[in-house]
Amino acid sequence: MHHDYFRVAACVPPVRVADVEANACAIIEMLGQLDSRGVELAVFPELCVTGYTCGDLFHNETLLEAAATAVSEIAEATKNMSVHAIIGAPMVFDERLYNCGIVVGQGMMKLTVPKTYLPNYNEFYERRLWTPAPKVVDTEDSRMAVSPNKIVQINGVKIAIEICEDLWVPIPPSCHASMAGAKIIVNLSASPDTIGKYDYLRELIAQQSARCICGYVYAAAGFGESSTDLVFDGKGIIAENGVILGSTPRWKEGPQYIIRDIDIALLSHDRMHRGTFADCADRENTVAFPTVQQLNLNLSELLDPENQEGLREKLDKIIGQNKDEDENREDTQLLRTIEPHPFVPSDDAEIDRRCDEIVNIQVAGLAQRLRATGCKCLVVGISGGLDSTLALLVATRAFDRLGLDRKGIIGVTMPGFGTTGRTHSNALTLMDALGVTFREIPIGPAVEQHFRDINHDPSVRDVTYENCQARERTQILMDISNQENGMVLGTGDLSELALGWATYNGDQMSMYGVNASVPKTLVKYLVRWFAFRSENPDMAEALVDIIDTPVSPELLPPSADGEIAQRTEDLVGPYELHDFFLFHTLRYGFPPERVYFMACRAFIHQHHGKTYQGRGGMEVGKYQPEEILHWMKVFYRRFFSQQFKRSCMPDGPKVGSVCLSPRGDWRMPSDASAAAWLAAIDKISPDNA
Repeated sequence: MHHDYFRVAACVPPVRVADVEANACAIIEMLGQLDSRGVELAVFPELCVTGYTCGDLFHNETLLEAAATAVSEIAEATKNMSVHAIIGAPMVFDERLYNCGIVVGQGMMKLTVPKTYLPNYNEFYERRLWTPAPKVVDTEDSRMAVSPNKIVQINGVKIAIEICEDLWVPIPPSCHASMAGAKIIVNLSASPDTIGKYDYLRELIAQQSARCICGYVYAAAGFGESSTDLVFDGKGIIAENGVILGSTPRWKEGPQYIIRDIDIALLSHDRMHRGTFADCADRENTVAFPTVQQLNLNLSELLDPENQEGLREKLDKIIGQNKDEDENREDTQLLRTIEPHPFVPSDDAEIDRRCDEIVNIQVAGLAQRLRATGCKCLVVGISGGLDSTLALLVATRAFDRLGLDRKGIIGVTMPGFGTTGRTHSNALTLMDALGVTFREIPIGPAVEQHFRDINHDPSVRDVTYENCQARERTQILMDISNQENGMVLGTGDLSELALGWATYNGDQMSMYGVNASVPKTLVKYLVRWFAFRSENPDMAEALVDIIDTPVSPELLPPSADGEIAQRTEDLVGPYELHDFFLFHTLRYGFPPERVYFMACRAFIHQHHGKTYQGRGGMEVGKYQPEEILHWMKVFYRRFFSQQFKRSCMPDGPKVGSVCLSPRGDWRMPSDASAAAWLAAIDKISPDNA
């Protein structure tokens, strides 16, 4: 494994029904290709050694002997490979015929697991041919699993097997296997295709990987299986914790496979973090099944020399070719996509659904707070920036839902030393279009008086100069809310809370923080979502311009040409980087070195260091490794030092998996030290990006 990523492949080799020799050669040839690409585990379809559609030929001794020989030859072929494989073949034990998944690697057969549930309905008649896996197998052959839950360990990762129908039953074997420690579940399948089945299957695989908090590798039979009554489309699907990482194209005639890296650290974190996973294992009396290590089988004793000569010649040729490829193993590139914007959905359709859900959560939370307090007035500071815009849009929807007059929403603009015409104009347009009450109170004179009161030189534009303005604005909002028997609606977002980019007892404070768990990279999509639905062209134009306006607190005077001089991301760092650090640090608890590794792949290597369009069309910045390290250090330093602001943050609705509420998801002492995290960053070399 590399950085706790375990490389797997879901394989669909071509099959010739009952031609075991040809099938074995195809499997070994594919294994050679996968080995050269650094694959650690290759999963093949159900009964791929013989073909699934052999019918009553499975009860013929000639086919069974050929299958046993081929399995042993495939195992022996892995002697000089790093890849392990799980192949499907018939196996006879104690005069019972089992449909099995067989683990081979390092020249050995390591584990054999029989199919547990045999379908005998519709097009299936498997009970005619096979014996279901017994709960206990009375055999001295150590290759036979004691139960379907028995686990094999490969490169430190525990893996369990289920076969086709096993996934479709109410309690799949993978449920118990995952609770017993298996991080990867593989499914060898030969599921024929029917209308609508594929979409249902993808959902089933994704859900099972989520339920078991595991990686799920599914390989199903394809081209070459008999089409007497059924058609097999060839499906390779890899999922991880509820997400489909990739799948092979269907209906292909040649050999195909898909390779992905499964994040073992992610799975370990979620199993530890969700205590109910272990609770369920305890309640089900699930114990950690022993892993099967090297069994030291002498494969030559399992083979009849008279039956293997022709196959050996072909295999030797294939293995020899693979040895040459092995010298150029391709295992440095991560074979999975790491999204640079993890809070943002994958495409426009999903963004639309997600935004609708988030807005409804925000609106429902605010509406309930208004209902509970009997308050019919909201006071919102409107700057013409993204956060206050989103808060105002949510407020109007909440008032509409409660049947309240929008005039009860008081939008207050408070021009200061850094306010530009662009943001001021957009704020006015927005409030006019939404039909809320508008008030404008310039803060300049009051702040200048305050400078005189505390003996501060206004030419010294330091933190005092900036925070005086923020606190003056908050005082105005709070006092208006008292006048109107209302409440102040907070506008700060999740990213600002994480970085502490707010003035303590200034814009950090309100009666309800409606954006508190919405990260900055997602705020602009929510505003865009409103813009696309606006029937007022002036409002839509203003919203688009607000999205394009640089993020700024506008506390320092603008430039000579009236443009914003104080850009937040120049000071605190790019929000897309900070949101990336925030997500992987809080959601999965990853250490800095792993977050850095992932960030480099998301923002540099994955796209060759070029600016590109990310999720939903969001442009991803181009960074150097040194920049990522620099802003990582800023993130951890600020995240730890600014906890005191979060410890007293107002109530606000949780909308996603990452939340910093001190009453809910994140409870951290304000005096916690960041030393260990900063020391870890100091050990990272940009040369290793």
